[in-house]
Amino acid sequence: MPLLQIAEPGQSAAPHRHRLAAGIDLGTTNSLVACVRGSVAETLADAQGRHLLPSVVRFSATAPPLVGHAARDTAAADPLNTIASAKRLIGRGLADVHRLGGHLPYCFVDTDSAVPRIRTAGGDLTPVEVSAEVLKTLARRAEDSLGGPLTGVVITVPAYFDDAQRQATKDAATLAGLKVLRLLSEPTAAAVAYGLDRRDTGDEEGVHAIYDLGGGTFDISILRLTRGVFEVLAAGGDSALGGDDLDRAVAHWVIEQAGIGADNDPGTLRRLMQVACAAKERLSQEPSAELQLDLPDGRHWSGTLDRATFNALIDPLIGRTLTACRRALRDARVSTADIDAVVLVGGSTRVPLVRERVAELFGRAPLGDIDPDRVVAIGAAIQADLLAGNRPGDDLLLLDVIPLSLGIETMGGLVEPLIPRNTTLPAARYQEFTTFKDGQTAMAIHVLQGERDLVADCRSLARFELRGIPPMIAGAARIRVTFEIDADGLLRVSAAEQTSGVSARVEVKPSYGLSDGEIESMLRASLEHAGEDLAARRLHEQRLDGERVREALRSALARDGEALLDTAERARIDQALARFEATLTSTEAGMIQYAIGALERTCAFYVERRMNRTIHAAMAGRRVVEFVHPEQSS
Repeated sequence: MPLLQIAEPGQSAAPHRHRLAAGIDLGTTNSLVACVRGSVAETLADAQGRHLLPSVVRFSATAPPLVGHAARDTAAADPLNTIASAKRLIGRGLADVHRLGGHLPYCFVDTDSAVPRIRTAGGDLTPVEVSAEVLKTLARRAEDSLGGPLTGVVITVPAYFDDAQRQATKDAATLAGLKVLRLLSEPTAAAVAYGLDRRDTGDEEGVHAIYDLGGGTFDISILRLTRGVFEVLAAGGDSALGGDDLDRAVAHWVIEQAGIGADNDPGTLRRLMQVACAAKERLSQEPSAELQLDLPDGRHWSGTLDRATFNALIDPLIGRTLTACRRALRDARVSTADIDAVVLVGGSTRVPLVRERVAELFGRAPLGDIDPDRVVAIGAAIQADLLAGNRPGDDLLLLDVIPLSLGIETMGGLVEPLIPRNTTLPAARYQEFTTFKDGQTAMAIHVLQGERDLVADCRSLARFELRGIPPMIAGAARIRVTFEIDADGLLRVSAAEQTSGVSARVEVKPSYGLSDGEIESMLRASLEHAGEDLAARRLHEQRLDGERVREALRSALARDGEALLDTAERARIDQALARFEATLTSTEAGMIQYAIGALERTCAFYVERRMNRTIHAAMAGRRVVEFVHPEQSS
């Protein structure tokens, strides 16, 4: 029987029409755009045949922004108005940006906002606005190549980007007028590009490591493929470590060799970085590289850097990436022997020492037959084609994970985790909480990210309040807090009181992200301080229990203390309560626990009288037969 497709009046369903979608690799140093044409994913070139677009934007007071090669070529001549490596700044606070170091040749504006703004001739601009210009240029290239407007794009982000950095990337796409079909982790995109799910070879299962060393970020992801499902077992890395840092190591060597001061003008810094980058690229092919630099004082310096010296300069940086690899393997609960393939991503993986050290760690030669600069964009294009609906028969599923645990603050300054790190996305979790005091009608919800037990040791993401809770005795209200993370890794939090139905929600959009190396230090700190965190949590919980006991006793005494206690009994309870309150400041959880027991024993007779009084009040004026079960009375 033929199948009919029904369309709205005046609208053609056009089931055969290929929807135009693209994958964008928004990189620190270079960016690319790719699409699927004729069932083949390919990166798109500009009019001069260049596939890579330098992620550099020059702003002017009298002309539109200049993006790409032309902007990069003028960076040394106009450093304050030419913004490069905006990806390293996106989603970060001004304090975080300053911690990146004094090597940024920009003029940052002091404002009340947490978002850093860079002063240029074109105005005071945020990294989001700079990134939007790069995205606009790539989108125009795609639309010119494909012959029509894009229905949507997939943009790749480092696996270790936190919620703020992902949201900032999405905001940049919105400014560029793009519909984001999905934010996709760069290592996952690389795995898709390599076709690690190749059905024709029968290789439908396996564990793969994706080593991604780009211009400004490093990612390591451990993925398992099972019958078309890519599941990220663990993600790690450093959102402030990349090829720029290799260049910087060479630049510092040049400063020492040339005998010039470390404090140089922005133009000299730009020239230094360009010379260092060119030397790095030459040393990936040759045993030595010649360097030449015009100095600010008019002198000309030249020198030779051999590969052995270069390797010694960058080895500590490569070592940091390998440490992150080992941690990711532990998190994924696999060993190097379990890895079926290692994929290299990012232009910096062309450096021979990187390939040697990665091969040494994993015990196998890594895959590098696809251009490491293009592989992420190609994978994004394949996913964009699928999400646009052009491949209805494809059952490829990508499951990412969150890099750090998410939770809320509870009484006593403790963090109650709701979604642990390395949880597969999308995810939703809820947990029920209750009120601390009698008659409490509002609750403050504080959303946190991190691996420690105390609020002070984690990163604050958002705060909101649930109001209108019906006044009840402490502990009677049932407040359900729900965390929902979508496939892009963006978080929404809601809270609802179950008996009344009052609710509140917030879409977590922090104004900045985690600072340099902060994610790595959070994970390391959670291991180093596990014992003291456990002791601190126990102490906080005992103090909280003690405060509940104190509040309950005070409330009871206010209600019926005079009616049920004589003067001597009341004095004895008051003395016991005073001793107990003094104990609450103790730093020994066991002492507080003992004090709670002692107070309960002192007040046992009073509790019994209150219970008897309640029972007598409930039975007053009623017959015993009313309290007998019908089956028993028959």
